[in-house]
Amino acid sequence: MTLRDCDERRVAVPGDFEGRPLHLPIKRCRIYSHGMRAGERLTSHGASRKLRDGPLNAVLLNSLYLLMHKLTSLFLTSTLALGLTASAVAGPTVVISTSQGDITLELNQEKAPKTVENFLGYVKDGFYDNTVFHRVIEGFMIQGGGFGLEESGEIKQKETKAAVENEAKNGLKNARGTIAMARTSDPHSATAQFFINHGDNDNLDYPSFDGWGYAVFGKVTEGLDVVDKIAKTATGTKTLTTKGGKAPMKDVPQETIVIKSIKVSE
Repeated sequence: MTLRDCDERRVAVPGDFEGRPLHLPIKRCRIYSHGMRAGERLTSHGASRKLRDGPLNAVLLNSLYLLMHKLTSLFLTSTLALGLTASAVAGPTVVISTSQGDITLELNQEKAPKTVENFLGYVKDGFYDNTVFHRVIEGFMIQGGGFGLEESGEIKQKETKAAVENEAKNGLKNARGTIAMARTSDPHSATAQFFINHGDNDNLDYPSFDGWGYAVFGKVTEGLDVVDKIAKTATGTKTLTTKGGKAPMKDVPQETIVIKSIKVSE
């Protein structure tokens, strides 16, 4: 064993259209094995002997400490210069290819692991290919990923996997250019639909108006101009095919905006 001394209002929210819109401190200490007194050390064959106190030992110990201090400082300086701190490690990157241009996203796997895993699962399955941005509100958000564009031109809601746990408590904010999960009034109902915030929507941050809020899991790194372009498109009421049948929906782009694909960037 080794020892050491040493108020209520209704607001627009991203729904899924299922009937509800919706720092290293350097510490010096002596380490010795159990059963030994401070000032002793183990020899290679397990016996112990006294370390002689004196000027030579003091010089050696001081030199060793200075060397370790310099090496530690060099390591930290190099790490910061290379941007390799834990908080700077980049997460997975995906590219949303749309009929209006490409949008590149960096996903935050550290803060929203379950949400990112869920989203990437749909990406790898090709689920988002030929889906649309079916709800667009300038200054608020652009929403998509749940309705597919049929060959006939019909916009039809797709079948999804089980819902994912709401990770809105992760500290990430619904700021302009971030991506979050859309859901119904049930906090844990998000599946495939997502939205990209066109403005700063702090009213959607945890705890929001329902005690939960909307889970942010990434941000736009390139293509924010494409988000702006989509957000400015003319919208109106259109009939879409939901799981419950055909229904008129508001804020649908008059010109269909297609998500051609979403792919993980290599």
